[in-house]
Amino acid sequence: MAEVYAIGIGPGTPELMTGRAVEVLESCTVVAGYRLYLDQLGLMIAGKRLISSGMRQEIMRCREALEAALAGERVAVVSSGDAGVYGMAGLLLELCEIERYRGIDVEVVPGVTAALAAAALVGAPFMNDFAVLSLSDLMTDRELIRRRIRAVAACDLPVAFYNPRSTKREELLIDAVEVFRKSGGDTLPAAVVHNAFRDGQRIDLVTLENFPISEVNMTSIVIFGNSQTVVRGNRFYCRRGYREKHEFEA
Repeated sequence: MAEVYAIGIGPGTPELMTGRAVEVLESCTVVAGYRLYLDQLGLMIAGKRLISSGMRQEIMRCREALEAALAGERVAVVSSGDAGVYGMAGLLLELCEIERYRGIDVEVVPGVTAALAAAALVGAPFMNDFAVLSLSDLMTDRELIRRRIRAVAACDLPVAFYNPRSTKREELLIDAVEVFRKSGGDTLPAAVVHNAFRDGQRIDLVTLENFPISEVNMTSIVIFGNSQTVVRGNRFYCRRGYREKHEFEA
């Protein structure tokens, strides 16, 4: 049976890739991915046939990868973070519903998501239930995104926002800040993590009252805390309930 591997490469540095991801990637003869992600892999993919394209060419890239698998190649399709979180795993599985590709098996190899990489740099903001939302309206209607923002805020959930702001789209991030300010107050803690575990990494801990919307871009992950978030120095964490359920030393 032909097989394609949907691999999450994490933030892009080898030390934050899973052992399984490295093992499979080394064994593949063809690697498909967005140009930036292939560049990050560097020598790990030297000598392999590359299927490379830019943004918004995901369907073409995945089809070419599936065709390579049908031709007998061992194929990896790479995504940053985890392939199943805003990555290529779902698209590959969807394409494999087409008759021509139904004989191809897709194995999803997990990776460190952008949300979890950013959270680790901030502290432990997702110790309890949390949400992950994308503010990109390329694939999702804006009003649906706004409804989801309001729902998460109403549930007092910490949240990580992917694709928070582009040069042509900042209204949804402005909306999110205002919704969470009304729900959680001006002093609700937030973080903007730029280029997590990559060159140019920067972490800004702020509150919603002074949230730096103009400094956020598509390589940023935005994290909003909730009513149980505690700030300590340059880190913050979400209480899970241990203090209330168990005795702490004074």
